[in-house]
Amino acid sequence: MSLGPVMLDLEGLELSPEEEELLQAPRVGGVILFSRNYHDPEQLTELIRRIHDVRQPKLLIAVDHEGGRVQRFREGFTRLPAAAAFGAVYDRDPGRACSLAALCGWLTASELRAVGLDFSFSPVLDLRSGASDAIGDRAFHAEVDAVVNLARAYIGGMKRGGMVAVGKHFPGHGSVKEDSHLATPRDHRDLESVRMSDLRVFERVIADGLAAIMPAHVIFERMDDKPAGFSRYWLKDVLRRHLNFRGAVFSDDLVMAGAAVAGDILDRGAAALEAGCDMLLVCNDRDAAVRLLEAAPESADPVRSARLARLHGMQRISRERLSESEAYRAAVADIVALNPEPELDLGFDAPA
Repeated sequence: MSLGPVMLDLEGLELSPEEEELLQAPRVGGVILFSRNYHDPEQLTELIRRIHDVRQPKLLIAVDHEGGRVQRFREGFTRLPAAAAFGAVYDRDPGRACSLAALCGWLTASELRAVGLDFSFSPVLDLRSGASDAIGDRAFHAEVDAVVNLARAYIGGMKRGGMVAVGKHFPGHGSVKEDSHLATPRDHRDLESVRMSDLRVFERVIADGLAAIMPAHVIFERMDDKPAGFSRYWLKDVLRRHLNFRGAVFSDDLVMAGAAVAGDILDRGAAALEAGCDMLLVCNDRDAAVRLLEAAPESADPVRSARLARLHGMQRISRERLSESEAYRAAVADIVALNPEPELDLGFDAPA
């Protein structure tokens, strides 16, 4: 059985019999976990083991674990700084900032792989323009070169920790004020303005072999009347043809307000797949997820399946061995020192 095109969420700390049956549906390809699914590392490890045991090939298991406001697992994991912390160091010492970003990528991936997670939806590749409260300090920096250099370092660290990266939010969410969880943002810039800023980041990171991307629920109204995640122009013409992207494309959550312009859940799913998404996220609405599973294409797409299969986690070290490592303890100290003040979560259990 190949991986299907739908990624859904779970209700609690354990996999219920109903959910176990649901995950066996051929159209399911993955699970995204949230804070409500986490109590401690031991419970999480067992939950992930049970999900992976449901079928072969194993379902992909993901989480939003950027750091700062967006870190789903906290107690028992290193408190990670927001990406902007690396940008602040970059302004003083670019080399040191890149070393710290690489260390954070390795630390993040190592801790998540130790409990069995396949990947995190990170890093954010948006530019920190100051316009977007939803992005804000989740972005590394306002300058293209700084974001590229820090992202490359972070992604390299993730790879050493056994995990691929998912860059978001293509082609850029940093220049719109509205939060796509609550509304459908509109970017009024022309193509040249976007191309010379946000797209330059994605172009350069993609050239390094980025494994996956999540597009934004943002309408770039001077190029298309659809949000990027439903747009053939952005996903097929720009991302695939112009930027030569060969990795997987995840939709942002199809239940978010920013996706509402595409119609009901069936319309949204069909539009996202037609535009070029490989996997559809449906969160916090089990009825919508079931409806989409019943309607999604039955036949396996071998190209899509191959893209998704490359996202499984790689080497894995036990939590015990990791905690005994001197390199790990030093990394924790360096990374925690970047963010001494507690961070508040975004306030909702939804993809970020």
